[in-house]
Amino acid sequence: MAETLQRAIPGRGLIARLGAAAIDASDSEELRLRKTLLMFASGLMNMAAILWLLIYWWMGLKLPTSVPLGFQVVSAVILGIYLRTRNFDFFRVAQLALFLFFPFVIQWSIGSFVSSSGVALLALLAPVGAMICYGPRQSIPWFIAYVVLTVLSGVFDFFLARGEDYGIPMKTVAVFFVMNFTIISTMVYLLLRHFVLERDGFERRLAEQHALLRAEREKSEKLLLNILPAHVAERLKHQQGAIADGFADVSVMFADVVNFTRLAEELTPNQVVSFLDEVFTRFDQLTEQHGLDKIKTIGDAYMVVGGLAESQLNYADHVADMALEMIELTRSDPQMRRLGVQLHIGIATGPAMAGVIGATRFVYDLWGDTVNLASRLTSEAEAGAILVDKTTFRRLGQRYACEAPQDIEIKGKGITTTYRLSGKL
Repeated sequence: MAETLQRAIPGRGLIARLGAAAIDASDSEELRLRKTLLMFASGLMNMAAILWLLIYWWMGLKLPTSVPLGFQVVSAVILGIYLRTRNFDFFRVAQLALFLFFPFVIQWSIGSFVSSSGVALLALLAPVGAMICYGPRQSIPWFIAYVVLTVLSGVFDFFLARGEDYGIPMKTVAVFFVMNFTIISTMVYLLLRHFVLERDGFERRLAEQHALLRAEREKSEKLLLNILPAHVAERLKHQQGAIADGFADVSVMFADVVNFTRLAEELTPNQVVSFLDEVFTRFDQLTEQHGLDKIKTIGDAYMVVGGLAESQLNYADHVADMALEMIELTRSDPQMRRLGVQLHIGIATGPAMAGVIGATRFVYDLWGDTVNLASRLTSEAEAGAILVDKTTFRRLGQRYACEAPQDIEIKGKGITTTYRLSGKL
């Protein structure tokens, strides 16, 4: 605000300081704009009053001289009351009323509309200021008041004194007409210019804030998608309370690093973390490629599920493909081969429950016999092997190669038929 004032008018330093003093830290952007505009308009009107005071004093017009002087005194009193009470409503009404009546009082003190050189036009600043400081609708009464005062001045114009009564030549009156029109035009232009500049600045700051909010929202959504499946994250944004679903059929996969404890003992903590980060990042890429949902990592274990999204078809195939690619990755990657990294993987298909648990560091998790079976199959699988249950085997059909079935003892399940997945046909 201060910089705009300094560019716009002379004697700007004082007005800029007063404008800054009029603003409270708690003011909204809109209220700050209205306060600065009204202070700016007050400064312009006071400068016009000083100009007319000097002109009338030089011409020896005692009564007209006292009117601008009185305006400045009243304006200073209004400003002092506002700075003391911080009552902007009072300041706004009092200042606009001063803008409205002051020019007409000057005209009446000099004489007619012609002899006063149309000084009453300065009163137009009142409805213009009201439109800016209040709004279009609230400015209507101020404009009506301006029109009424103008009409009354015109009605009684004949009875008012002429310029010749004060010894003002008509040539001087004509010059004053030009001055008054120039002054009011300049004041209205500067006021509107200041309003547009401040409004544009406000809109620019608002756009920047919206951009920052949008960036933060996108960042939050990205973080949320790293924690939850997309369809669950979308529900969480719009739904309050617990999110829980039952699924009649999903394919669950667990992948575990063989002899991870031994591997961790051979590496430094930083190397262990870097190793897991690199391996799981590669797994995340495979999860995304196959349209599956990563549920969680537990130490060196990686859990994936297919079938959570209603639109996802052949999810058992996608889970099997990913498992085969994970095994191939451990065999082809130079670093994993050097470290002797091997996986054992278990896949089970069947019903499961899923939901978001926790209030702060919440997680999305799966529960049920299918999940437990997949975990048990992982434990029973040999290094580099993929064990699937009977349901998954049937779902894969003739598209995949599986070894002969084996019946193994599964804790909590008893004798369970399993198949070793060896490839895709």
